[in-house]
Amino acid sequence: MTTIGLSGLDALPRRIDRLDELALDLWWSWNPHARNVFRRLDYTLWRATAHNPVRMLRLLPPAELEAVARDPAFLDLYDRALRDLDPTRTSTKSWWSERVPAMPGRSIAYFSAEFAIHQSLPIYAGGLGVLAGDICKEASDLGLPLLGVGFMYPQGYFHQQVSADGWQQESYERLNWADAPVTPAVTPGGRPCVVTVPLGSRTVKVAVWRVRLGRTKLYLLDTGLEENAPWDRELTARLYGGDTETRVQQEIILGIGGVRALRAMGANPVVWHLNEGHAAFVVLQRMREMIEQGRSFEAALAEVRRTTVFTTHTPVPAGHDTFPFQLVDSHLAGCWGTLGSHREAFLSLGHYDNGSGPRFNMTALALRTAGRVNAVSRLHAGVTRDMWAPIWPEAAPDQRPVHAVTNGIHVGTWVAHRLGLVFDRYLGGDWRDQRDDALWDRVLDIPDAELWGVRQELRRYLLDFIRERARQRWADERVGAGRVLAAGTLLDPNALTIGFARRFTEYKRPELIFTDPARLGRILNAPKRPVQLVFAGKAHPADDGGKHHLQHVYQRALDAAFAGRVAFVDDYDLHVAHFLVQGCDVWLNNPRKPLEASGTSGMKAALNGVPHLSIGDGWWAEGYSGDNGWLIDGGEHPDRAATDAADADALYTLLERDVVPAFYDRDRDDLPRRWLPIVRQAIRTVAPRFTTRRMVKEYVEQMYAPAIRASGYKYTEETGDRPVSP
Repeated sequence: MTTIGLSGLDALPRRIDRLDELALDLWWSWNPHARNVFRRLDYTLWRATAHNPVRMLRLLPPAELEAVARDPAFLDLYDRALRDLDPTRTSTKSWWSERVPAMPGRSIAYFSAEFAIHQSLPIYAGGLGVLAGDICKEASDLGLPLLGVGFMYPQGYFHQQVSADGWQQESYERLNWADAPVTPAVTPGGRPCVVTVPLGSRTVKVAVWRVRLGRTKLYLLDTGLEENAPWDRELTARLYGGDTETRVQQEIILGIGGVRALRAMGANPVVWHLNEGHAAFVVLQRMREMIEQGRSFEAALAEVRRTTVFTTHTPVPAGHDTFPFQLVDSHLAGCWGTLGSHREAFLSLGHYDNGSGPRFNMTALALRTAGRVNAVSRLHAGVTRDMWAPIWPEAAPDQRPVHAVTNGIHVGTWVAHRLGLVFDRYLGGDWRDQRDDALWDRVLDIPDAELWGVRQELRRYLLDFIRERARQRWADERVGAGRVLAAGTLLDPNALTIGFARRFTEYKRPELIFTDPARLGRILNAPKRPVQLVFAGKAHPADDGGKHHLQHVYQRALDAAFAGRVAFVDDYDLHVAHFLVQGCDVWLNNPRKPLEASGTSGMKAALNGVPHLSIGDGWWAEGYSGDNGWLIDGGEHPDRAATDAADADALYTLLERDVVPAFYDRDRDDLPRRWLPIVRQAIRTVAPRFTTRRMVKEYVEQMYAPAIRASGYKYTEETGDRPVSP
């Protein structure tokens, strides 16, 4: 018998005494054999807990655990999962080990303000966190020695409720630690890891939690300790909460505290990767360490540049944190140490004037202190070079040092289980590990009837989920009939279903499709060819404009003119996202170009055979091939209103002329022969190219390799990627 860590059980049967260890390692969430362990354990409870095995173990009766410990079929699944997990954690054979020399004790530190790994750990708000989570998973698959550093937000991001008139209301719910896949981080000396961070004239203690993802470890910072003042305990309570002063303190804790946490855990990173400017104070702590060891300011800065990678994600100015210099200086007062005599030089690294006066800009700090900088699509790289041109005043536009590493998605996480079984049959059992075009050409071998059957099933799964969720809300929260209607209870399981799920903000133009309500009504309510729209997403709590857009969309869901063919699914999270990207028929994206840096939801949808219908911005500017989806192109116009009107017209025309007819034109077997080639092309063009496998390899080869070489390791000239130890 063994004691369960955080599940609340007293013991597990000896035959399955590593079940808690498997539940606490989120590696299970993207590996089918491990996931099937918990599906088979108790499928009803699996669904009721939103796929949270830690909570399942806490709720399962001991008698049920004893029974499965004698079930040969369950034990086969359990044993196979552990046989897969153990070498994932410890094997020295991996893609990474074949290309990079042995670096005992060295690692790659990856800092991000949010990580979206699984819905049971709600420490994410949106795309930035989803990308960070997918990178951590792919790093484990490829064998990278990655250490993620972020925040353990006990209240996470807000839960969304929508009032009867459609206004977003935010509520926060404290995490039930017994249900979370986290454990206290323990130092090499065997003690819980707690570090201190100077903030102004005081010191804040920061506890460190650990999350396992196969080979990858994620360290999460938490100031919610009794030793801290009540206001300091709240610093890491919520994601993106509080005012400007709270935000700068959070970012000091992430940067300064994150480096100190890694040092306390015995980590010695060879590469420091900053995912957005939130983590840029990492460079301050590293420079301070080097100066305390006797290096000059200039030498410390040069070393930081050699070993720092920075990824910027947004061309929207509001997405880049800026602070008054006095505020930064006052909160860094206790952090300067031996760097104090260089205080002005350091503050100048963050100096930036975007036209409204100079402020301390976290992105500017990162750009000036990172040796390698990347944007998240080819189009975004060009936008970034122009946007931040003053950082490199002497460089020609094409010489500004911003590389393009287009985002990708983690295939094992986002592919539908039912579709994965079809891929097993026609692509071979190793398709999750293969990204070459030739393998994905085998999608052409899937019979039309089978492919269409799976797509029909996935749409019905989605609509069943939407209806059951609405029913549960009605029963549990006693919501009014209007909210039940708006939630999608009238949706047709056989109708062409278009999904729009993302953050609600002005530049994403969530209302574009409602530009001409009468024309849209004719499209949605066409006899025998109905179309329905499913919306989901949250507006930032401080974005009243985004909330108004959301309200207007919600009110459309209540408009009888659309006959129940518009729905808004509230409280969008990873769990909801899986159903949407797998179950819709078309994925809609219509941002104001060029403000969509990349976007990844359309990649997830396309992987599942859901073609993209999008403006040619972000990744779609690279991904559209002419036969794998549709490009909304209203042309160039002198003002926003004209552009919006032209794009809306182009969208309606595509629906009327191409999308709807292709979906509904059926042969004698009731198969949409024009539609299925688009579905196949969506899969076979996206799956090899827009994945984290390709993306993480590019990070290694284009971004990490220079830092590794700077540390004394090199690659041979002959092959370009074969390692040679120094």
